[in-house]
Amino acid sequence: MKRRVITVLIIVVCFLLECTVFQKIAFASITPNLLIVITSAFGFMCGKKEGMFVGFLSGLLVDIFFSELIGFYALVFMLIGYVNGFFKRIFYAEDIKLPLILIAASDFIYGHIVCIFMFIIRSRFNYLYYLNHIIMPELIYTILVTLILYQLILHINQKLEAEEKRSASKFVNRLKDSILEVLKSRLFVLIVVFCILSAILIQRVFYLQIVKGEDYLNNYKLKIQKTKTIQGTRGVIYDRNGEVLATNKLAYSVQIEDNGSYEDTKQKNKLINKTINSVIDMVEKNGDSIVNDFGIILNSNNEYEFLYSEGTRRLRFLADIYGYTTIDKLSEDEKNSTPQEVMDFLCANKRGKSWGFGIDQEKYEEKYGKSRVLQLVTIRYGMHLNSFQKYIPTTIASDVSDQTVAVIMENLSDLQGISIGEESLREYPDSKYFSSILGYTGKISQEEYDDLSEEQQKSYSLTDIVGKSGIEQTMDEYLQGEKGKETVYVDSVGKVIESKKDKEPKAGNNLYLSIDKNLQITAYNLIEEKLAGIILKKMTTALDYTRDPEGNSDIIIPVGDIYNAFFANEILDIDHFATSEAQATEQEVYAAYSQRLDTAINEIITELQSSSAEPYEDLSKEMQAYMNYIEADLLTSKTEIIMKDKIDTNDETYKAWKTDESISLKEYLNYAISKNWIDTSVIQDYVSSDEKYSNAGELYQGILTFINDYLKTDSNFEKLIYQYMIKDGTLRGSQVCMLLYEQNVLPLDEQQDQYNRLASGSISAYDFIRSKIESLEITPGQLGVEPSTGSFVMTEVATGKTLALVSYPGYDNNRLANTMDSDYYNKLYVDLSQPFYNKATQETTAPGSTYKMVSSAAGLSEGIITGSTTIGCYGPYKNITPSPKCWIYPGGHGNLTVTGALAHSCNNFFFDVGYRLGLSSEGNYSSDVGTDKLAKYAEMFGLGETSGLEIPESEPRVSDEDAVRSAIGQGTNLFTTSQLAKYVTAIANRGTVYDLTLLSKIEDVDGNLVKEFEPTLYKQIEESEISSSSFDLIEEGMEQMVERDSRFKSVRDGGIQMAGKTGTAQHSKAHADHVLFVGYAPADEPQIAVSARIAYGYNSGYPAEIGRDMVRKYFNLADDADLVTGTASSLGSEIRGD
Repeated sequence: MKRRVITVLIIVVCFLLECTVFQKIAFASITPNLLIVITSAFGFMCGKKEGMFVGFLSGLLVDIFFSELIGFYALVFMLIGYVNGFFKRIFYAEDIKLPLILIAASDFIYGHIVCIFMFIIRSRFNYLYYLNHIIMPELIYTILVTLILYQLILHINQKLEAEEKRSASKFVNRLKDSILEVLKSRLFVLIVVFCILSAILIQRVFYLQIVKGEDYLNNYKLKIQKTKTIQGTRGVIYDRNGEVLATNKLAYSVQIEDNGSYEDTKQKNKLINKTINSVIDMVEKNGDSIVNDFGIILNSNNEYEFLYSEGTRRLRFLADIYGYTTIDKLSEDEKNSTPQEVMDFLCANKRGKSWGFGIDQEKYEEKYGKSRVLQLVTIRYGMHLNSFQKYIPTTIASDVSDQTVAVIMENLSDLQGISIGEESLREYPDSKYFSSILGYTGKISQEEYDDLSEEQQKSYSLTDIVGKSGIEQTMDEYLQGEKGKETVYVDSVGKVIESKKDKEPKAGNNLYLSIDKNLQITAYNLIEEKLAGIILKKMTTALDYTRDPEGNSDIIIPVGDIYNAFFANEILDIDHFATSEAQATEQEVYAAYSQRLDTAINEIITELQSSSAEPYEDLSKEMQAYMNYIEADLLTSKTEIIMKDKIDTNDETYKAWKTDESISLKEYLNYAISKNWIDTSVIQDYVSSDEKYSNAGELYQGILTFINDYLKTDSNFEKLIYQYMIKDGTLRGSQVCMLLYEQNVLPLDEQQDQYNRLASGSISAYDFIRSKIESLEITPGQLGVEPSTGSFVMTEVATGKTLALVSYPGYDNNRLANTMDSDYYNKLYVDLSQPFYNKATQETTAPGSTYKMVSSAAGLSEGIITGSTTIGCYGPYKNITPSPKCWIYPGGHGNLTVTGALAHSCNNFFFDVGYRLGLSSEGNYSSDVGTDKLAKYAEMFGLGETSGLEIPESEPRVSDEDAVRSAIGQGTNLFTTSQLAKYVTAIANRGTVYDLTLLSKIEDVDGNLVKEFEPTLYKQIEESEISSSSFDLIEEGMEQMVERDSRFKSVRDGGIQMAGKTGTAQHSKAHADHVLFVGYAPADEPQIAVSARIAYGYNSGYPAEIGRDMVRKYFNLADDADLVTGTASSLGSEIRGD
């Protein structure tokens, strides 16, 4: 009995020590197994029975406190004690080796038994990890403790044995009685039953986990289910004849979902970044592109730049980055964050947010460049946004090839969370022709979602694809499909393993526009060919040209401007010149540029340091350009070192620099420093901090050092250098043309014929460029020179429905739809021809002589003229000063009626109409009275408001000053081409003014009519306002204008009589005029009305030809091949005057 008490006491003490003291002195979370030591020791010291007894009690304690399976550890320890009992026969107290070996072996076996059953229960078989990190460390620690504990147990056992020997004889008899007593006791039966049940349990666990484990694992469903919505397919957009303008296609995409389990955030970031990086390599290797829809891009200087450089959109982006719901929660520091600071924040989690991406910028930049860091951040940020809605994958690459799909699928087992998905992508078959009307789609932004009404928000979520601009945006509510519902089952790590659709998504309604696809495409091509023809006509061999601000010389297009356009409009990738892949001409050009850059910067710094710096007006044109760029662009606009809001614009020194050009930039900058117009914080790294900016001279030197460093990598200054290299012939035209081949702007034929001819000089660069513009291999829209833009609108007179609405140039809205290509967006944003700017609905200019029908209606209706009234045109109009002149001056038109004045576009006639409108009954002239009367009739024709089109449109402006000049469409009159189309449609309708529309009808997916769009009457001009006889006179004048012009002969020969009016709007004497044409046909029973404009188009005959050819197209008076030739248009004679 005494041995039993002492033994139990030893077990309890060891258990408590293992659970308390040794937990405090654990090594790598490993503690010695004291219970194994005493179980093994009592086994080989006292035999099998004692070993089983100690083992049972030890194991039972572990079961009670730590095990989910009662009896498991009791059984294991009993077996260990029993096995150790076999070694009692060879045990000697003096021998330490056997005890150490047996205890070590016991712990090793115990560790494996537990390991195996842990694997079985958890279905994890990472044996080597368990062996190296748990079994072996525990064994070593246990052996070390054994050296002390075993000696203590041995000493206690020897004391007990000495006492037991003294009563050995008694013990034998008592032992027999005890055995008999045990066999007869209920405890023995209980132990036997326990062993049998344990055996059954082990057998069952083995069967379930080993024999049937894989089957159960494959069929296992964790009882977690979620409901998610499925966006319906977007409705198709058709033209009026059922031709597809916008549709959807199924495509493969590479997606990632965060469904892994990680020890901590660091491991999570490391694994996810590694996976994404591997996928990027696979995707790009097969020629596909990674999504690029982040709010930061890389500019041409390889620096991070905000996609939206200013305004609410940038602040909304920053609020999303920093986790705020509204922009007013941004701190000043956060509002002023630089793109680099945002990247640092996202990559390295610098500001303490909990979701940093752990991207090692230095490592990735060194191996792949900054673009890879941006790609990783783009995808990780997308994952972050989607993390708020479970089971939403993030797209890494859209519309990938079959090759990419195959590679990803082959490596799927190594790519945690990666999957290949099918998605419905918006597709625009004829993108450039219709992009200005249709717009594009994309993921809804927080700002757009917040702008929705509470009722609308019920139908939208932050993962929805919506219309972002154009008709896609305006009609989004109709085009959006009805969402379906899907039940999603996920496994233990959140991965979707099964889905079941509860409600099928429904496709959106189909939209039919009033636009005629063929008319639209024809008009677009006519504008492009006409622009190319104008460029060729005005292009000369000159490399340089100084515009005359007084307009006393012909305005030309020097070929040097064409060469420069390839640099200025980023057709050529000038960064590629410095790469290892650069070809021969690229290397030549870059070497010349590098030398010129060094020279230019040295000359600039020398001039700015010179004690006798020259006034701006005395500098060379090139140096003037550099100095102006440094002050206006670099120091003021870009870096804001010169603070515009601090400048006193009435200051004499400021005016001496800005207006008089009589001082040097050095003098101006030093004066700006003295007046505290300089933001010293921007240049603090260039000024000694010890002086604390107290020395003006040091500040100035700091600015010079800053300028010197900045200009070396400034892409805009780089373009300026190239511009002057072209002007002075350092960069030859032949080199520019060869660059077009080397950079694949033009396709290189197998023989490289033209490339070699350029290199040898057998074809001049001038002739080469002319040929490429003539063939439209180089388009006006690419070049961005003046003229490079145009617009055209055609309406259905009886309804106001728009048949064509063209803005040239267009863009590829496929690259912006679905997932935006941010680089392409930025290229469009800075493009000199402004493709985003709808030239038909947003560009406003003075209407010029197309406004004279308003003046005619005002004069006739106000009774200041009649159909027989004549007004003379014999020189300057002298009723006001300065005296305006008719375009025919020094000639004259003689006496004209209103009809003749419209036909000849006589300015003097309408000057006098404007003057008479301003006369009071007493004969006193008031310009305001005149402009008010003109405005009254302009508003009758709908010019006081937008045209009614369903896409964004600029507000018109009806002139409110200078009634005399306003009468010929000058003054402050400003209208869009679409507003002029509404106006001329009203003339054709003789006073029935319709709001224009782009919409025809809406049908559901089954072809059932949902809505039909009826004409909207804006105003019906009454007989009392403008009489029928007045309309007769106006229409007669417009018909005579067309009859006088031989360019319309082809229309008359086809049996169609047109009515029309040209117009010219002077923007600046140093630039070509904007030119316009409005008209309708047939003149007697109008069916269509047209309005055309070419910005900086030189002569109004050119838009008139576009209007003429579109009438020929509509009435089938010419074959398409005769109208659109695919080459630059041959121009008709120029109209003299409007």
